[in-house]
Amino acid sequence: MKTAVTLCRVPESAAGPFVFHDPLDAGFAKAAALGYDAVELFLEGPDALPVEEIQALQKQHGLAIAAVGTGAGMVKHGLSLTDPSPEKRAAALDFVLRMIDFGGRLGAPAILGSMQGKWGGPVTRDQALDFLTAALKSAGEAAAHHGVPFIYEPLNRYETNLFNRLAPAADYLDQRGLTNIVLLADLFHMNIEERDIAAALREASRHVGHVHWADSNRQAMGLGHTDPAPIFAALREISYSGYLSAEIFPLPDSDTAASQTLKSLSTSP
Repeated sequence: MKTAVTLCRVPESAAGPFVFHDPLDAGFAKAAALGYDAVELFLEGPDALPVEEIQALQKQHGLAIAAVGTGAGMVKHGLSLTDPSPEKRAAALDFVLRMIDFGGRLGAPAILGSMQGKWGGPVTRDQALDFLTAALKSAGEAAAHHGVPFIYEPLNRYETNLFNRLAPAADYLDQRGLTNIVLLADLFHMNIEERDIAAALREASRHVGHVHWADSNRQAMGLGHTDPAPIFAALREISYSGYLSAEIFPLPDSDTAASQTLKSLSTSP
């Protein structure tokens, strides 16, 4: 398993659960100095920075790009893939597809979290799932052109009413015949929704492709009440070899949060 830390450059997400909000050159330098394998990027959009600039930072600091987030499409532009408006759904998909291309040029998958939206009002659950399915099909195909998967993240009940748990999301991918889509197991969301995190990882193992390593309070592992031992055991049992990425609040400060994350990983049983 590999380590990653989040770098966010979206002003609207300044209070969000991201470790570093520094300019990218400083964030890359800090991540490398601490000993991370990669960074996970949350940028304002696919045109926020030239790919070549990020590639130069990668080369300078010896870091991979674990993934790129698409959340700015929601927090900055108010876009979701299940919006009642066909025009907004089309704009949302265009944003996601361009982020897939941006990430793909860096050898990194894109993540769908908040932009999945929710059902309600004029949109029934069945309609929302049809919208989501069509978007995921396009996203999976676009990501495949770059040789990477597309990452879909079940969120907790306060953020979406589509999928809150791993197993139903895994079943949905199978039932809809969606390919080149993997699931993001975010331990913070799972602490809210899953009865047993380790069991949930085992049950959905066929589709788990990315992990957000966070404690129960969305702080660094070890600063809440999550017991990481059974989670580590489950990840090893399912032969998970992807990233454990710190999508956490920078508390008590960014450097401490980043260091504590690595400490929690180095002391794993």
